[in-house]
Amino acid sequence: MLAVSNLECIRGGRRLFAGAGFRLGASELLYLQGPNGAGKTSLLRMLCGLLPPETGEIRWRGQPIARLGEAYRRELCFLGHHDAIKEELTPFENLMLSARLAGAPLGEDQALGALARLGLAGREDLACRYLSRGQKRRAALSRLAVDRRPLWLLDEPFAALDAAAVDEVAALIGAHLSGGGLAVLTTHQPVEIAAGAVWRLTLADGARPCCG
Repeated sequence: MLAVSNLECIRGGRRLFAGAGFRLGASELLYLQGPNGAGKTSLLRMLCGLLPPETGEIRWRGQPIARLGEAYRRELCFLGHHDAIKEELTPFENLMLSARLAGAPLGEDQALGALARLGLAGREDLACRYLSRGQKRRAALSRLAVDRRPLWLLDEPFAALDAAAVDEVAALIGAHLSGGGLAVLTTHQPVEIAAGAVWRLTLADGARPCCG
């Protein structure tokens, strides 16, 4: 469903990677690997359609994402390394807002259940500015408990989480994959996630994916 061919990324006059390509189907997971500065976040932004590649093409369901435009973006969930939550809003308000912006409004009980699953029970109505770094990350990741879009693009989803939260997020990603979804993620932590197939792409000049 997601096909990437011969991508090249140049930032600030420096080539971060070239020749990157992979194909990802239903229930498959791709880990993006590489040292800091290798272009992992840039590749995720390319997959979102936010950053054009220097060369190469990204196709979704056989069509170039540039041609699909908003129709493609409606089918993906992107969670960046930064939490992208509004500090003056509560976790509950942030989750309700993100669902509305995604075109999938939530019921209050669904939202509260998602926040409780991420360990925020009792903090749903506290402004996010008062939360710890890990709690803010949980608030952002609570979207995964209710998101039904087929393609998830996740930049360091396990950062700043304790072991229990890491297990919960891994379970959410695994459930998404078992339902036929696709996921591409970066992580510096070795986390086991159940998937139909697991691929790894190490970014470097001439990057190619390998299975395992």
